[in-house]
Amino acid sequence: MAPGHGHGHGHGHHKMELPDYRQWKIEGTPLEIVQEKLAAQGLRDPRGRNEAWRYMGGLANNVSFLGAILKGFKWGFAAFVIAAVSEYFLESQLKDKKDH
Repeated sequence: MAPGHGHGHGHGHHKMELPDYRQWKIEGTPLEIVQEKLAAQGLRDPRGRNEAWRYMGGLANNVSFLGAILKGFKWGFAAFVIAAVSEYFLESQLKDKKDH
């Protein structure tokens, strides 16, 4: 059988869609400062736009120190409460069995 024909499993035989490179702009990012410094020396970074995605969109959220520390706090605290309540409940069950 020829490639692309067969059992219809779709093992990556489709064209991957890439985002349009023109959507990324260096204006308003730290890359703009880099471009200005390079321009002052008579240089230019033609691939600067390729790095602009790092500073735009959902990936551009600045994470504070406190935000990094508290990132898993909600789920960790919930797990702690469940463990503490479970231990308290099991201890009280053992105590009741000893009393009888």
